[in-house]
Amino acid sequence: MPKAETAAQARVLTDIPNIGASIAQDLRGLGVQTPADVAAMDPLQVYEALRGPMGQRHDPCVLDTFMAAKKFMQGGPRQPWWDFTAERKALLKNKT
Repeated sequence: MPKAETAAQARVLTDIPNIGASIAQDLRGLGVQTPADVAAMDPLQVYEALRGPMGQRHDPCVLDTFMAAKKFMQGGPRQPWWDFTAERKALLKNKT
């Protein structure tokens, strides 16, 4: 199924670029149900919340994916998740 080209076209989580069935399931499990919820979420907070159900932290690339999805849903361009790796590393460095 093709991904949305703009945030307005995203009707379900898997319409968002970089969000597949598994990540969508993780998001729904944390209460992020709609593309509008993605636009409003704190990617780091959602990433950290995955530790509870999983018992361990997910791969840091999941945070990149959340950051890419939020940016897209706030009107940004479609970007691959790895475009957010440097931003994520800086964010986590400042967190510790």
